Amino acid sequence: MAILTIARQYGSGGKEIGRAVAKLLGYEYIDRNRVLEDMRKVGTKWEESAKYYDENHPDVWERHDWSFRGFVALNQYHILDYALQDKVVIMGRGGSFLLKGVPFVLRVRTEGSMDKRIEKVIKWEEMNSENARWLIEKADKEMSGAVYVIYGKTWDDPDEYDIVFNTSLLDQNEIITVIKNELIKKEQFNTEEAKKILQMKVLAAKIKAEIAINPTLSISTLDVEPKEEGLIKYGLVVRCVVYNREDLTRIEEVARRIAGDVPVEFELHFRWHSRLRQ
Repeated sequence: MAILTIARQYGSGGKEIGRAVAKLLGYEYIDRNRVLEDMRKVGTKWEESAKYYDENHPDVWERHDWSFRGFVALNQYHILDYALQDKVVIMGRGGSFLLKGVPFVLRVRTEGSMDKRIEKVIKWEEMNSENARWLIEKADKEMSGAVYVIYGKTWDDPDEYDIVFNTSLLDQNEIITVIKNELIKKEQFNTEEAKKILQMKVLAAKIKAEIAINPTLSISTLDVEPKEEGLIKYGLVVRCVVYNREDLTRIEEVARRIAGDVPVEFELHFRWHSRLRQ
């Protein structure tokens, strides 16, 4: 079945719409709490990192920190892996940007007027209008900043989505009906070739995550992505710069072990770093 991702302005009702679509179509609903559970299984450190970076916009130093890179890589792997399992609604977590290019993914954004959003937040959080406005603006700013830092994209750019709904103007049931019909249309693109694209994305993300969360690897930059071969993506390319020559071999070993029979190309480089000199 087609996959649904929803990005939302805080208080615009995106969560309610996502849950309703999941219930209607028998989809699994994947949100922040679900991903936190997955990260907890990897280690409590990663659950803590996820909570911290969800609530705090990383500064220029934190963006290059091992824990931030590990958090991003793990988050992306879990989201892609859920998408591969089919019949899922992915709420936030950068899913709309991460799954761009997968033909059978419907990428939706919900927006709403500030007044309507304030009304909803007052009801949900039992706070006054001033605090509700502050919370909305803070949440929107953090989501926008995270998307730009991680994906280099503008969070509220309508061109980044298949459909943008203004929930202040449209009835929720009407929106749900449109989404259901669009998912049915998207299903025609759920071909073996399209599934292969997603499978390669998942495999690349799994390799990247395992390397990124390893504190013993002295990594400067890391990227793992599917290899382009015409219209079909088969095979992987691992690009990495390290500060320790021995890590080059270790990274190759990790990538080949996870990739199995899938061919992997490597563009690995060593960069001497003065801080490693003892």
